[in-house]
Amino acid sequence: MLEILHTGVSGLGIQLTERQLEQFERYYQELLDWNRRTNLTTIVEYREVQTKHFLDSLSVALAVPTALLSRASLVDVGAGAGFPGIPLKIAFPGMHLVLVESVAKKAAFLHHLVEVLGLGGVEVYTARAEELAHRSGLRERFDLATGRGVAEMAALAELTLPFCHLGGLVVAHKKGDVAQELARASRALETLGGRLKRVVPVALEGLEDGRVLVVVEKVAPTPPGFPRRPGMPQKRPLG
Repeated sequence: MLEILHTGVSGLGIQLTERQLEQFERYYQELLDWNRRTNLTTIVEYREVQTKHFLDSLSVALAVPTALLSRASLVDVGAGAGFPGIPLKIAFPGMHLVLVESVAKKAAFLHHLVEVLGLGGVEVYTARAEELAHRSGLRERFDLATGRGVAEMAALAELTLPFCHLGGLVVAHKKGDVAQELARASRALETLGGRLKRVVPVALEGLEDGRVLVVVEKVAPTPPGFPRRPGMPQKRPLG
């Protein structure tokens, strides 16, 4: 059962219990079932889900100490089918997780998944990050913010940094040579209170396709006007 995942996490310093492996197996089955009715992912083959969804999500542990992940508050922006937030929550059950997904059908899947996997300490918001990041209970409250396949770095920074408190981190899943993308995002990071901390290569078996984690630290408060109204970060990235 999930041999690829079970073996792969050893390179991340993560040990999964039988209960956690059972949760991942149930996750896979629910993903297959819901994907027949709702377009959640094009990756459904058993081996590929283990590597390109589960292991890729858990690769955040290459950039963030497991001690922090074990107790962190994390907001996953554009959560979609739950990646990377749900796999991280399964592996680190002490984490407090907030999933942000504006598409109602995908958010319904997340609600269902949280229930059937028996995950506590998880909140799902069916809303836009641009709106939620202005709420007093969510703005500048999180240790970590993640975004996977959401937007280019300039736009993603605007959607995630407002959620992080000072010293918090944004961890973005990217692929390939990100130098130009980061150069385009430099003004956005400065404006929003972020600073590029490092770029971490994801060197794991089955993920040898140039994946990296871009880590941005929150070093100053985000000005109150950001994020801008829904759609603006992507349509007119700061630059």
